[in-house]
Amino acid sequence: MINFPCAKINLGLNITAKRTDGYHDLETVFYPIPLTDALEIQLAESNSTSTNPCDITVTGIPVAGNEQDNLVVKAYNLLAADYELPRIQVHLTKRIPSQAGLGGGSSDCAFMIRLLNKQFQLDISTVKMEHYAAQLGSDCAFFINAKPAFATGRGELLEPIAEGLQQLDGYYIAIVKPNIAVSTGKAFAQITCIRPSKSCLDIVKQPIETWAKELINDFEQPIFAAHSKLEEIKVKLYQRGAIYAAMSGSGSALFGLFAEEPIELSANFADCFTFVAPLK
Repeated sequence: MINFPCAKINLGLNITAKRTDGYHDLETVFYPIPLTDALEIQLAESNSTSTNPCDITVTGIPVAGNEQDNLVVKAYNLLAADYELPRIQVHLTKRIPSQAGLGGGSSDCAFMIRLLNKQFQLDISTVKMEHYAAQLGSDCAFFINAKPAFATGRGELLEPIAEGLQQLDGYYIAIVKPNIAVSTGKAFAQITCIRPSKSCLDIVKQPIETWAKELINDFEQPIFAAHSKLEEIKVKLYQRGAIYAAMSGSGSALFGLFAEEPIELSANFADCFTFVAPLK
């Protein structure tokens, strides 16, 4: 059985408070986009010599680290502690770049929970799947439904957005991700926590043309100061005709929303990962 974990962008991201547990409270709008990985699971071969209950093969964009530390395997192990699962072989095709702020790893593990639930008829409710996913990462729970949502807390408290931001239907999204690794910890350390006078949820319900002046990602200021190329990419997206452009999450991917399909985007960002697609 196969499914297609999707990426997300952040429409606004405000860090509102430092928590006593060392994390931060935030407000953001998660929005799913049609850039996807592919995730397939099969029963392990009877003659397999592996002793792992869940083996994974990753192709496409390379993923650093031990395969057994992959969030997809951790999702299997999390459910296997509560449900009887057979030994399986997973094939993950990576198309969503890592260290991008697009939630690729978080999406993979959430879609793994969905896939295990469906294939092995575990009958886990959506709420319980979200609970499992939240144990694997702050934004993982969003991908259980993967529908536009206003997120608070660490990103795990989700409020579905009525009508799903239909005003974006027909727009094009462009993703540009340079080969830059961003230190999220350093970025958090440089942020002054302030609750905005207007919530990003309220702003995204306004006409898209107003977003450029009001919809803010708090990470941009410290991260742009450390990586000027990221700010240059944002400027270029506006020069190419974006109605709105911003960094997603803590980067290093930036996105632009266009009323018409941007042509030859990769030629303008030759040394970057680029992706263009219509929204719905």
